[in-house]
Amino acid sequence: MIKVLIVDNSPVICRQMKQILEQAGNMCVIGMVLNGEEAVAFAKKQRPDVIAIDSGIQRIGVYETTRRIMETCPVPVVIVVEGYQRGDIEKSFHAMDAGAVAVVEKPFDATGNAFDAETVENFIETIRLMSEIKVVRRWSSERRIRNSPVSLPEAERKTKIVAIGASTGGPPALQSIFSCLKKDFPVPLLVVQHITKNFLDGMVEWLAKTTVLPIQIATHGGYLLPGHIYFAPDNFHMGVKSGDRVELSDNEPENYVRPSVSHLFRSVNQVYGRGAIGVLLTGMGRDGAYEMGLMKKNGAVTITQDKEGCVVYGMPYEAVKLNAATHVLPLKAIPVMLEELVKEVE
Repeated sequence: MIKVLIVDNSPVICRQMKQILEQAGNMCVIGMVLNGEEAVAFAKKQRPDVIAIDSGIQRIGVYETTRRIMETCPVPVVIVVEGYQRGDIEKSFHAMDAGAVAVVEKPFDATGNAFDAETVENFIETIRLMSEIKVVRRWSSERRIRNSPVSLPEAERKTKIVAIGASTGGPPALQSIFSCLKKDFPVPLLVVQHITKNFLDGMVEWLAKTTVLPIQIATHGGYLLPGHIYFAPDNFHMGVKSGDRVELSDNEPENYVRPSVSHLFRSVNQVYGRGAIGVLLTGMGRDGAYEMGLMKKNGAVTITQDKEGCVVYGMPYEAVKLNAATHVLPLKAIPVMLEELVKEVE
């Protein structure tokens, strides 16, 4: 049985969540608390398998609650957001800095009435899947990784585009990379991030606060500009076509997801070949791994995040197993590598 702790200001919502989770099978709610301090104390004593925390909890906020849990008794933390209020979504992504592994929409309104079946099912499956993640202790002062300059053959430096794929744990990893890139970064960056529907806008706004590069959700036919970051929109695959333009499609999901990293990597490989860089970050599954191998065979530089820094060592591991990665790097080393690779652009 998956042991769940629910943290919410409302006893009504706590009871409703308990009911739907236990009715779903294989889950047992071992505690329901109303504030962050109680959540930290409960987690230390009872060691749940996963904790669902409302983004608006009181006493200590969701960031501080998550930080204390990850420092003292690491447990997968899922942030639960009611609707799509900008402030709540921003707080949720901020909590991912402290170690939260996912953000999901609350399945009930303030009075305890259930939303549509899809929202309820997504909540249940998120809690179930995140309970399987093996999280590690987060220390208050993150260890800094020193990086020496990267020396690469001249032929590998003529970069045209950077394509990035991420899933579980991706938002803070992307923030770490983008915040270190300089404002004169000379090529566009295209990103597929697997994320709950309707949370993309909030994530982009959150990321925009910590990078000097323009960041936006891609539009079909839009021109790719140097130093701009483009995210695949909800429910659309993102690729590229000749003339440095975005191509969106609603083709069938790949690897059970849309947008798909596989679609992005395959498209970038076809158009830019050895002029591309592929980056695969933390996440479940194998989306993008095989196509990263195709990029490498075609002369592109490919980078995966190392195991120690991943929330979930799934997608990068699949790529490493296929020998698809030119480099396996700590997260802090990835922007250093990207800056070095794009120093000389045709």
